[in-house]
Formats: sequence, C-alpha cells, structure tokens
Amino acid sequence: MKNAVAIMICTLTLLTGVAWTLDKPAPVPAVAPDLADVKYGPHERNLFDFWKPKGDGPFPLVLYIHGGGFMAGDKKGYKPDVFLKAGWAVAAINYRYSTTPAPAPAQYLDCARALQTLRHRAKELNIDPKLVASTGGSAGAGTSLWLAFHDDLADPKSDDPVAHESTRLTCVAVDGAQCSYDPRFAEKIGFPRPNFELHPFFLNFYGITKEEIDTPKAYERYEMAAPITYLTKDDPPALLSYGLGNVEKWDVHHPKLGLALKERMDALGIECVVQYAGQADTKRISPTEFIGKQFEKARKARAEK
Repeated sequence: MKNAVAIMICTLTLLTGVAWTLDKPAPVPAVAPDLADVKYGPHERNLFDFWKPKGDGPFPLVLYIHGGGFMAGDKKGYKPDVFLKAGWAVAAINYRYSTTPAPAPAQYLDCARALQTLRHRAKELNIDPKLVASTGGSAGAGTSLWLAFHDDLADPKSDDPVAHESTRLTCVAVDGAQCSYDPRFAEKIGFPRPNFELHPFFLNFYGITKEEIDTPKAYERYEMAAPITYLTKDDPPALLSYGLGNVEKWDVHHPKLGLALKERMDALGIECVVQYAGQADTKRISPTEFIGKQFEKARKARAEK
C-alpha cells in the first residue's frame, strides 16, 4: 500500500509539478515598473527601473542594489511590493560588473550616479529627494554602506547638472553586509584571511593579481573599497540582517562583520541594529519598520529647522 501511495505521489509530481505544494499560495508575480531600463550613464548596465506607489506624493525613495559578488546579479525580477505598500517609490539599479573589467570603485560610483540622476529628476518622478534609503544583499549591501558613509560626491562646480546632486542617504537596511572586504580586517576580527582572498570576487573587484595581494597597491585599494573606512559621526543609521545561524562558522556574510561595524557606530552615537538567525533574546525588526522610523525622524528634524 505504501509503495502504491509513493508511486501515485511521484506520478502527480511529474504530471502537475505541484505535489506537496497544493496547499501553498501561488507565487506573487513581480510588479512591472512604471519606468524600465532608464539610462543613467554610458555603459550598457547603467540602467534602473522605477516604481511609484499610489497617492499624491512626493514620495520617499528606496534604492535596491542587487548582490552577486560584483560580477553577477541583476535588477530584473525585483519585487518592490512591501515598500510600495508603505507609500514609498522604489528604484532598482544595475551597475557594471567587476569582470567587465571595471574594478572598484566603479560599482559604487555607478550607484551614486544613479542616485544623483533620480534626485535630478525628483520633480518629474514625484519623489522627495531628502528622504532616500538604500537596501540590498551582499554586494548590494556593501555598496549601500559605502554610499551611506562616504563623503558626499556632489560636485557643485561640474558642468553636468546631475553631478550637482547629493549622494547622501537617510538610512540603510541591508542583508549579509560586509563593512570591509579587506582580508586584514577579517583576520583582525578573528577569521583566517584566505576566506576572502580565495573568494571568486576578490581579484577582479580590486583589479589586482594574486601576487599583489600583500602589496601597498592592494592595501590602498582595500582601504578605498571598505565602507567602514569612511565612517564618521554624521553618517546615517543602519539595519544589518544576517541569515547565518552558526556564528562560529566563517562566511563572507558572517554577522561578525556587522557586529564589528556596530561597535564603531555605537562609539560614534549612530544607531545600528544587527540581527542574525539564531540570535537570542532579540526582537527582529523588518526593513520597512526601520526605514519608516528613519524617514519619520528625518521629517521631524526637517520640520524643526
């Protein structure tokens, strides 16, 4: 009898592809963007998609920066539903891969340019240029942090009006973030250096060879590419979420990278929340909750000026 049931289940699986999932809701399809593949720069991957929520606006804006080790990933298929329901506009950004070749800081600067383009078109897009958050995972998380902590890249003397716009953020809410890609930093917080050095992203991202890993040229690039390098007391708050439950097992998405950043941010008096799978006695906060809280704080501060 058991064999007969098993055969029947296997048959249903082959014929319908829905065995064991008949009671689960169908996946929600991605919402088509209001504007797709908007160019913000000369490269073929210098594109963003844009969604606007229902309402009158102007709307706060959330940037989504995809992951993929700076050598893969895409904005295609991103689902902005949660942020749209909160009443926020969303822009999903593509950027150059490091394998183009385009070593760091190309990816950071691409996303900064996309942000400047969005701000330059704020009136047309009906967004509030003063309320901008950034989210993403892995490489998208690190890029969000770099934008958040780096000095404003606005160039008021430029002949290009887009370059006049600010690159500063209200806050970030990211997953699996690296506050540094420096193997020396990983070693400093208690993990073996080769874990970063052997990762496929490493050499292309820095534009170095294996023989240059421990040279002044590489050290300079490690510092330049690490978001934590630029952290100062006037930087925005951050929510850092991690999926790794075993904090003793090293991974390039390890929560210790977030905890190391939180230690620095706490010392500077900047709000930083770190949460990870298996963490005890911690009430998790969603990105929507965190971003909404920071948007409200920014609104109040602006009203008091």
